[in-house]
Amino acid sequence: MNGATAGAASAVEVGPSAGAVTGAALAEAAVEQVVLLDDDGTPIGTFDKARVHGLDTPLHLAFSCYGFDTEGRMLLTRRALAKRTWPGVWTNACCGHPQPGEDPSDAVARRVRSELGVEPRDIRPVLPGFRYRAVDASGMVENEVCPVFFAELPTELAPDPDEVMSWAWVEPGEFLTTAEFAPFLLSPWSVLQAADFRREGLLGAV
Repeated sequence: MNGATAGAASAVEVGPSAGAVTGAALAEAAVEQVVLLDDDGTPIGTFDKARVHGLDTPLHLAFSCYGFDTEGRMLLTRRALAKRTWPGVWTNACCGHPQPGEDPSDAVARRVRSELGVEPRDIRPVLPGFRYRAVDASGMVENEVCPVFFAELPTELAPDPDEVMSWAWVEPGEFLTTAEFAPFLLSPWSVLQAADFRREGLLGAV
């Protein structure tokens, strides 16, 4: 990857995904719902996750998780080419949608296990009110109230190849610099979140 991982690739662990999708993951995908929201962020119903994203995606509840190792490095993942929105784009560790009635921190842990094959620790909200709308090159729309979490992750990952095609551990400053000067390399939500991190001082002095 150029930008966020260029120049760092030789110094950090970078890897492709391998392995098979588990039966549990398939079962989860078959029943997963998203929580629909009104403009004030109040739940108003549910919808099938597999069908919610389109050219006029309704506002719904999601989350973004940024993972860090014990040395403070940040995990960036490259979205699998089979992803419906922003395939092949570099982004944060994990995204997902809380199920109806599910605690957001539990949803983060569930998706980290499913997508990255590891157990997260110290999950904590950092941007609880984050919201965005973005349109990709194909016209697909993301429209989410998307609280942002930080979590500690092991460095040895076992990602689901249907979700993650490759990954890299980088210094947070590299991520912020890429988001500011080469935003086309990253997902639109991570670019917006990076600006909030910088403004709130959430990634330290970089």
